[in-house]
Amino acid sequence: MKVLLVGVGGVGEAIAVMAAKRPWLEMMVLADYNKARTQEVQAKLKDAKKFPCEFIDANKKEMIVAMAKKYGVDLIMNACDPSFNIPIFDAAFEAGCNYMDMAMTLSEPHAKDPYHKTGIKLGDYQFERAKQWKDKGILALLGLGVEPGMADIFAKYAELHLFDEIDEIGVRDGANLIVKGYDFAPNFSIWTTIEECLNPPVVWEKGKKWFTTEPFSEPETFEFPGGIGPVECVNVEHEEVLLVPRYVKCNRVTFKYGLGDEFIGILKTLHMLGLDNKEPIKVKGVEVAPRDVVAACLPDPAHLGHLMEGQTCAGTWIKGKKDGKEKQVYLYQVADNKESMKKFDCQVVVTQTGFNAVIGMELLATKKWQGTGVDGPEAFDPIPFMDLMGEYGFPWGIKEW
Repeated sequence: MKVLLVGVGGVGEAIAVMAAKRPWLEMMVLADYNKARTQEVQAKLKDAKKFPCEFIDANKKEMIVAMAKKYGVDLIMNACDPSFNIPIFDAAFEAGCNYMDMAMTLSEPHAKDPYHKTGIKLGDYQFERAKQWKDKGILALLGLGVEPGMADIFAKYAELHLFDEIDEIGVRDGANLIVKGYDFAPNFSIWTTIEECLNPPVVWEKGKKWFTTEPFSEPETFEFPGGIGPVECVNVEHEEVLLVPRYVKCNRVTFKYGLGDEFIGILKTLHMLGLDNKEPIKVKGVEVAPRDVVAACLPDPAHLGHLMEGQTCAGTWIKGKKDGKEKQVYLYQVADNKESMKKFDCQVVVTQTGFNAVIGMELLATKKWQGTGVDGPEAFDPIPFMDLMGEYGFPWGIKEW
Protein backbone atom coordinates (compact mmCIF):
# COMPACT_ATOMS: atom_id res chain seq x y z
CA MET A 1 0.00 0.00 0.00
CA LYS A 2 1.15 3.52 -0.82
CA VAL A 3 -0.09 6.20 1.59
CA LEU A 4 -0.08 9.99 1.44
CA LEU A 5 0.07 11.10 5.08
CA VAL A 6 -1.22 14.68 5.24
CA GLY A 7 -0.12 16.14 8.57
CA VAL A 8 3.00 15.04 10.43
CA GLY A 9 2.33 16.35 13.92
CA GLY A 10 2.28 14.12 16.96
CA VAL A 11 -0.33 11.66 15.67
CA GLY A 12 1.11 11.72 12.15
CA GLU A 13 4.52 10.82 13.53
CA ALA A 14 3.03 7.97 15.58
CA ILE A 15 1.26 6.61 12.49
CA ALA A 16 4.49 6.62 10.49
CA VAL A 17 6.50 4.99 13.30
CA MET A 18 3.98 2.20 13.84
CA ALA A 19 3.49 1.53 10.12
CA ALA A 20 7.21 1.63 9.26
CA LYS A 21 8.05 -2.07 9.52
CA ARG A 22 4.72 -3.50 8.44
CA PRO A 23 5.09 -5.68 5.32
CA TRP A 24 1.98 -4.23 3.66
CA LEU A 25 3.42 -0.68 3.60
CA GLU A 26 5.29 0.09 0.38
CA MET A 27 5.57 3.86 0.87
CA MET A 28 4.29 6.63 3.12
CA VAL A 29 4.71 10.19 1.87
CA LEU A 30 5.29 12.55 4.81
CA ALA A 31 3.51 15.77 3.82
CA ASP A 32 3.13 18.83 6.01
CA TYR A 33 3.11 22.64 5.86
CA ASN A 34 6.24 22.49 8.02
CA LYS A 35 8.68 20.56 5.85
CA ALA A 36 11.34 20.65 8.58
CA ARG A 37 8.96 18.62 10.72
CA THR A 38 8.63 15.96 8.00
CA GLN A 39 12.42 15.77 7.79
CA GLU A 40 12.65 15.35 11.57
CA VAL A 41 10.31 12.36 11.40
CA GLN A 42 12.04 10.95 8.32
CA ALA A 43 15.40 11.07 10.15
CA LYS A 44 13.83 9.11 13.01
CA LEU A 45 12.60 6.44 10.57
CA LYS A 46 15.96 6.24 8.74
CA ASP A 47 14.43 5.41 5.36
CA ALA A 48 14.21 8.36 2.96
CA LYS A 49 13.10 6.20 0.05
CA LYS A 50 10.15 4.65 1.86
CA PHE A 51 9.25 7.94 3.60
CA PRO A 52 9.77 10.83 1.15
CA CYS A 53 9.18 14.36 2.50
CA GLU A 54 6.96 16.94 0.83
CA PHE A 55 5.66 20.42 1.56
CA ILE A 56 1.87 20.60 1.35
CA ASP A 57 -0.82 23.14 2.12
CA ALA A 58 -3.77 21.09 3.38
CA ASN A 59 -6.16 23.91 2.50
CA LYS A 60 -5.34 23.53 -1.20
CA LYS A 61 -7.22 20.64 -2.74
CA GLU A 62 -5.37 20.86 -6.04
CA MET A 63 -1.99 20.48 -4.32
CA ILE A 64 -3.17 17.36 -2.48
CA VAL A 65 -4.58 15.85 -5.69
CA ALA A 66 -1.30 16.50 -7.52
CA MET A 67 0.70 14.91 -4.68
CA ALA A 68 -1.53 11.82 -4.63
CA LYS A 69 -1.13 11.39 -8.38
CA LYS A 70 2.63 12.04 -8.29
CA TYR A 71 3.16 9.06 -5.99
CA GLY A 72 0.24 6.93 -7.20
CA VAL A 73 -1.08 6.47 -3.67
CA ASP A 74 -3.83 4.03 -2.67
CA LEU A 75 -4.91 5.99 0.41
CA ILE A 76 -4.86 9.56 1.65
CA MET A 77 -4.52 9.53 5.45
CA ASN A 78 -5.75 12.77 7.00
CA ALA A 79 -3.79 13.45 10.21
CA CYS A 80 -4.57 17.18 10.35
CA ASP A 81 -6.88 19.16 12.58
CA PRO A 82 -10.46 18.65 11.34
CA SER A 83 -10.60 22.19 9.96
CA PHE A 84 -8.76 20.76 6.94
CA ASN A 85 -11.09 17.80 6.40
CA ILE A 86 -13.11 19.18 3.49
CA PRO A 87 -10.22 19.92 1.09
CA ILE A 88 -8.43 16.65 1.98
CA PHE A 89 -11.63 14.59 1.68
CA ASP A 90 -12.52 16.24 -1.63
CA ALA A 91 -8.96 15.77 -2.91
CA ALA A 92 -9.11 12.02 -2.30
CA PHE A 93 -12.36 11.82 -4.24
CA GLU A 94 -10.90 13.78 -7.17
CA ALA A 95 -7.71 11.70 -7.12
CA GLY A 96 -9.78 8.50 -7.10
CA CYS A 97 -8.16 6.94 -4.04
CA ASN A 98 -9.39 5.80 -0.65
CA TYR A 99 -9.48 8.22 2.29
CA MET A 100 -9.24 7.88 6.06
CA ASP A 101 -9.48 10.38 8.90
CA MET A 102 -9.66 10.31 12.70
CA ALA A 103 -12.23 13.10 13.11
CA MET A 104 -15.07 14.08 10.80
CA THR A 105 -15.95 17.39 9.13
CA LEU A 106 -16.86 20.10 11.61
CA SER A 107 -20.27 21.01 12.94
CA GLU A 108 -22.02 24.36 13.05
CA PRO A 109 -24.35 25.05 16.00
CA HIS A 110 -28.02 25.74 15.45
CA ALA A 111 -28.41 29.47 14.81
CA LYS A 112 -31.35 30.04 17.17
CA ASP A 113 -31.37 27.17 19.71
CA PRO A 114 -27.82 25.76 19.94
CA TYR A 115 -28.28 23.98 23.30
CA HIS A 116 -31.32 21.96 22.26
CA LYS A 117 -31.22 21.55 18.49
CA THR A 118 -28.46 20.46 16.12
CA GLY A 119 -27.37 22.61 13.21
CA ILE A 120 -24.88 21.10 10.79
CA LYS A 121 -23.66 17.92 12.49
CA LEU A 122 -20.19 16.40 12.57
CA GLY A 123 -19.66 14.47 9.35
CA ASP A 124 -22.78 15.78 7.55
CA TYR A 125 -20.67 17.09 4.67
CA GLN A 126 -19.06 13.68 4.19
CA PHE A 127 -22.13 11.47 4.58
CA GLU A 128 -24.08 13.67 2.14
CA ARG A 129 -21.55 12.57 -0.52
CA ALA A 130 -21.68 8.83 0.24
CA LYS A 131 -23.45 7.91 -3.00
CA GLN A 132 -20.87 9.76 -5.10
CA TRP A 133 -18.05 7.81 -3.42
CA LYS A 134 -19.92 4.54 -3.84
CA ASP A 135 -20.59 5.23 -7.51
CA LYS A 136 -16.89 5.95 -8.00
CA GLY A 137 -15.93 2.68 -6.28
CA ILE A 138 -13.75 4.21 -3.55
CA LEU A 139 -14.00 4.30 0.24
CA ALA A 140 -13.91 7.11 2.77
CA LEU A 141 -13.41 5.55 6.21
CA LEU A 142 -14.31 8.21 8.77
CA GLY A 143 -13.32 8.54 12.41
CA LEU A 144 -10.73 5.80 12.81
CA GLY A 145 -8.71 7.05 15.74
CA VAL A 146 -9.16 5.90 19.31
CA GLU A 147 -12.28 8.01 19.95
CA PRO A 148 -13.90 7.93 17.47
CA GLY A 149 -12.63 4.67 16.03
CA MET A 150 -11.73 1.98 18.53
CA ALA A 151 -14.66 3.02 20.73
CA ASP A 152 -17.07 2.56 17.80
CA ILE A 153 -15.60 -0.86 17.00
CA PHE A 154 -16.18 -1.87 20.63
CA ALA A 155 -19.83 -0.79 20.30
CA LYS A 156 -20.32 -2.96 17.22
CA TYR A 157 -18.54 -5.90 18.88
CA ALA A 158 -20.88 -5.62 21.87
CA GLU A 159 -23.95 -5.63 19.64
CA LEU A 160 -22.77 -8.68 17.68
CA HIS A 161 -21.32 -10.79 20.49
CA LEU A 162 -22.27 -9.62 23.99
CA PHE A 163 -25.89 -8.39 24.02
CA ASP A 164 -29.35 -9.29 22.79
CA GLU A 165 -30.65 -5.76 23.43
CA ILE A 166 -28.69 -2.55 24.05
CA ASP A 167 -30.16 0.28 26.05
CA GLU A 168 -27.27 2.76 26.19
CA ILE A 169 -23.82 3.12 24.68
CA GLY A 170 -21.64 5.64 26.48
CA VAL A 171 -18.05 6.36 25.45
CA ARG A 172 -15.98 7.34 28.51
CA ASP A 173 -12.44 8.73 28.41
CA GLY A 174 -10.26 9.46 31.44
CA ALA A 175 -6.60 9.74 32.42
CA ASN A 176 -4.19 10.57 35.23
CA LEU A 177 -1.54 12.08 32.95
CA ILE A 178 0.65 14.95 34.10
CA VAL A 179 3.21 17.06 32.22
CA LYS A 180 6.14 17.98 34.45
CA GLY A 181 7.44 21.54 34.32
CA TYR A 182 4.32 23.26 32.93
CA ASP A 183 1.40 24.93 34.68
CA PHE A 184 -0.75 24.14 31.64
CA ALA A 185 0.27 21.89 28.74
CA PRO A 186 -2.42 19.95 26.82
CA ASN A 187 -1.28 16.52 25.67
CA PHE A 188 -3.31 16.74 22.45
CA SER A 189 -4.09 19.41 19.85
CA ILE A 190 -5.53 22.40 21.73
CA TRP A 191 -7.24 23.51 18.50
CA THR A 192 -9.24 20.28 18.36
CA THR A 193 -9.81 20.22 22.12
CA ILE A 194 -11.33 23.71 22.08
CA GLU A 195 -13.56 22.75 19.15
CA GLU A 196 -15.02 19.61 20.71
CA CYS A 197 -15.27 20.90 24.28
CA LEU A 198 -16.90 24.30 23.66
CA ASN A 199 -19.37 23.25 20.96
CA PRO A 200 -22.80 22.08 22.16
CA PRO A 201 -22.49 18.36 23.03
CA VAL A 202 -24.69 16.00 21.02
CA VAL A 203 -26.79 13.18 22.51
CA TRP A 204 -28.74 10.56 20.55
CA GLU A 205 -31.96 8.98 21.78
CA LYS A 206 -34.27 6.63 19.94
CA GLY A 207 -37.36 8.57 18.91
CA LYS A 208 -35.73 11.98 19.48
CA LYS A 209 -32.65 11.22 17.37
CA TRP A 210 -29.90 13.85 17.79
CA PHE A 211 -30.22 16.82 20.13
CA THR A 212 -27.78 19.06 22.00
CA THR A 213 -27.08 20.15 25.57
CA GLU A 214 -24.89 22.79 27.19
CA PRO A 215 -21.10 22.25 27.31
CA PHE A 216 -19.85 20.25 30.31
CA SER A 217 -23.37 19.08 31.20
CA GLU A 218 -24.49 15.95 33.10
CA PRO A 219 -21.34 15.40 35.21
CA GLU A 220 -20.83 11.87 36.52
CA THR A 221 -17.99 10.02 38.23
CA PHE A 222 -16.71 7.01 36.30
CA GLU A 223 -14.31 4.44 37.75
CA PHE A 224 -11.54 3.86 35.20
CA PRO A 225 -9.36 0.72 35.20
CA GLY A 226 -5.57 0.53 34.99
CA GLY A 227 -4.95 2.36 38.25
CA ILE A 228 -6.58 5.59 37.05
CA GLY A 229 -9.59 5.36 39.36
CA PRO A 230 -12.58 7.69 39.66
CA VAL A 231 -12.73 10.66 37.28
CA GLU A 232 -15.55 13.14 36.81
CA CYS A 233 -16.72 13.08 33.18
CA VAL A 234 -18.92 15.58 31.34
CA ASN A 235 -20.76 15.74 28.01
CA VAL A 236 -18.57 16.78 25.07
CA GLU A 237 -19.35 16.95 21.35
CA HIS A 238 -17.84 13.87 19.71
CA GLU A 239 -18.17 11.77 16.57
CA GLU A 240 -19.24 8.50 18.21
CA VAL A 241 -22.66 9.97 18.97
CA LEU A 242 -23.07 10.75 15.26
CA LEU A 243 -21.65 7.42 14.06
CA VAL A 244 -22.82 4.64 16.38
CA PRO A 245 -26.61 5.08 15.87
CA ARG A 246 -26.17 4.70 12.11
CA TYR A 247 -24.92 1.12 12.54
CA VAL A 248 -25.80 -0.19 16.04
CA LYS A 249 -29.31 -0.76 17.41
CA CYS A 250 -29.65 0.95 20.80
CA ASN A 251 -31.76 3.47 22.69
CA ARG A 252 -29.20 6.11 23.68
CA VAL A 253 -25.63 7.20 22.83
CA THR A 254 -23.45 9.66 24.76
CA PHE A 255 -19.83 10.76 24.96
CA LYS A 256 -18.29 12.01 28.23
CA TYR A 257 -14.74 13.14 28.82
CA GLY A 258 -12.78 13.48 32.06
CA LEU A 259 -11.50 17.04 31.74
CA GLY A 260 -11.10 18.20 35.33
CA ASP A 261 -12.17 21.49 36.92
CA GLU A 262 -8.95 23.33 36.02
CA PHE A 263 -9.11 22.45 32.33
CA ILE A 264 -12.82 23.31 32.15
CA GLY A 265 -12.08 26.66 33.81
CA ILE A 266 -9.36 27.45 31.26
CA LEU A 267 -11.64 26.56 28.36
CA LYS A 268 -14.42 28.75 29.76
CA THR A 269 -11.97 31.65 30.16
CA LEU A 270 -10.76 31.28 26.57
CA HIS A 271 -14.38 31.38 25.44
CA MET A 272 -15.19 34.47 27.53
CA LEU A 273 -12.20 36.30 26.05
CA GLY A 274 -13.02 35.24 22.50
CA LEU A 275 -9.76 33.35 22.22
CA ASP A 276 -11.58 30.22 21.03
CA ASN A 277 -12.56 32.03 17.82
CA LYS A 278 -11.30 30.14 14.75
CA GLU A 279 -12.05 32.95 12.30
CA PRO A 280 -9.22 35.44 11.53
CA ILE A 281 -9.32 38.92 13.04
CA LYS A 282 -7.08 41.87 12.17
CA VAL A 283 -4.33 42.69 14.68
CA LYS A 284 -2.00 45.59 13.78
CA GLY A 285 -2.58 44.99 10.10
CA VAL A 286 -2.16 41.21 10.26
CA GLU A 287 -5.02 38.71 10.09
CA VAL A 288 -4.79 35.89 12.58
CA ALA A 289 -7.26 33.48 14.21
CA PRO A 290 -7.25 33.82 18.04
CA ARG A 291 -7.40 30.04 18.43
CA ASP A 292 -4.24 29.70 16.33
CA VAL A 293 -2.52 32.18 18.65
CA VAL A 294 -3.50 30.10 21.69
CA ALA A 295 -2.09 26.99 20.00
CA ALA A 296 1.14 28.81 19.11
CA CYS A 297 1.62 29.94 22.73
CA LEU A 298 1.44 26.40 24.12
CA PRO A 299 4.08 23.67 23.87
CA ASP A 300 3.81 21.22 20.97
CA PRO A 301 2.19 18.02 22.32
CA ALA A 302 4.40 15.96 19.99
CA HIS A 303 7.48 16.94 21.99
CA LEU A 304 6.15 16.48 25.53
CA GLY A 305 6.54 12.72 25.92
CA HIS A 306 9.70 12.85 28.01
CA LEU A 307 7.90 15.13 30.51
CA MET A 308 4.69 13.09 30.77
CA GLU A 309 3.75 10.51 33.37
CA GLY A 310 0.68 8.34 33.84
CA GLN A 311 -1.96 6.39 31.97
CA THR A 312 -4.88 7.15 29.69
CA CYS A 313 -7.99 5.03 29.20
CA ALA A 314 -10.44 5.05 26.32
CA GLY A 315 -13.47 2.81 26.23
CA THR A 316 -17.13 2.10 25.63
CA TRP A 317 -19.68 1.46 28.38
CA ILE A 318 -22.63 -0.62 27.19
CA LYS A 319 -25.82 -1.32 29.15
CA GLY A 320 -28.45 -3.81 28.01
CA LYS A 321 -29.73 -7.36 28.28
CA LYS A 322 -28.38 -10.82 27.51
CA ASP A 323 -30.57 -13.92 27.85
CA GLY A 324 -33.19 -11.79 29.57
CA LYS A 325 -30.82 -10.52 32.28
CA GLU A 326 -29.54 -6.98 32.83
CA LYS A 327 -25.88 -6.58 31.89
CA GLN A 328 -23.20 -3.88 31.72
CA VAL A 329 -19.73 -4.02 30.22
CA TYR A 330 -16.90 -1.56 29.72
CA LEU A 331 -14.64 -2.44 26.78
CA TYR A 332 -11.46 -0.41 27.07
CA GLN A 333 -7.82 0.16 26.26
CA VAL A 334 -5.37 1.51 28.86
CA ALA A 335 -2.05 2.88 27.64
CA ASP A 336 0.95 3.98 29.73
CA ASN A 337 3.21 6.85 28.69
CA LYS A 338 6.41 5.19 29.91
CA GLU A 339 5.71 2.12 27.78
CA SER A 340 4.73 4.26 24.80
CA MET A 341 7.99 6.21 24.93
CA LYS A 342 10.00 3.00 25.29
CA LYS A 343 8.30 1.22 22.36
CA PHE A 344 7.72 4.09 19.94
CA ASP A 345 9.55 7.18 21.26
CA CYS A 346 6.18 8.97 21.03
CA GLN A 347 3.95 10.16 23.85
CA VAL A 348 0.99 8.00 24.80
CA VAL A 349 -1.96 10.14 23.67
CA VAL A 350 -0.73 10.29 20.08
CA THR A 351 0.19 6.59 19.91
CA GLN A 352 -3.14 5.52 21.42
CA THR A 353 -4.83 7.58 18.71
CA GLY A 354 -2.57 6.63 15.81
CA PHE A 355 -2.41 2.86 16.18
CA ASN A 356 -6.06 2.53 15.19
CA ALA A 357 -5.50 4.21 11.84
CA VAL A 358 -2.53 1.95 11.15
CA ILE A 359 -4.57 -1.18 11.92
CA GLY A 360 -7.24 0.19 9.58
CA MET A 361 -4.64 0.57 6.83
CA GLU A 362 -3.50 -3.02 7.36
CA LEU A 363 -7.04 -4.36 7.17
CA LEU A 364 -7.67 -2.44 3.94
CA ALA A 365 -4.31 -3.50 2.47
CA THR A 366 -4.97 -7.17 3.27
CA LYS A 367 -8.62 -6.85 2.14
CA LYS A 368 -9.99 -8.05 5.48
CA TRP A 369 -12.00 -4.82 5.38
CA GLN A 370 -13.48 -3.88 2.02
CA GLY A 371 -16.08 -1.36 0.97
CA THR A 372 -17.07 1.64 -1.08
CA GLY A 373 -18.86 4.85 -0.18
CA VAL A 374 -18.59 6.78 3.10
CA ASP A 375 -18.64 4.77 6.33
CA GLY A 376 -17.61 4.73 9.96
CA PRO A 377 -15.68 1.87 11.63
CA GLU A 378 -18.91 0.19 12.74
CA ALA A 379 -19.59 -0.81 9.12
CA PHE A 380 -16.83 -3.43 9.28
CA ASP A 381 -16.22 -6.70 11.16
CA PRO A 382 -14.74 -5.73 14.57
CA ILE A 383 -12.97 -9.05 15.16
CA PRO A 384 -10.01 -8.60 12.74
CA PHE A 385 -9.36 -5.17 14.24
CA MET A 386 -9.52 -6.32 17.87
CA ASP A 387 -7.33 -9.34 17.07
CA LEU A 388 -4.55 -6.99 15.94
CA MET A 389 -4.67 -4.61 18.92
CA GLY A 390 -2.39 -6.71 21.14
CA GLU A 391 0.07 -7.29 18.29
CA TYR A 392 0.37 -3.53 17.88
CA GLY A 393 1.02 -3.10 21.60
CA PHE A 394 -2.45 -1.89 22.66
CA PRO A 395 -4.37 -4.88 24.08
CA TRP A 396 -8.01 -4.37 24.96
CA GLY A 397 -9.75 -5.27 28.18
CA ILE A 398 -13.27 -5.85 29.43
CA LYS A 399 -14.95 -5.12 32.76
CA GLU A 400 -18.37 -6.70 33.36
CA TRP A 401 -20.99 -6.18 36.03
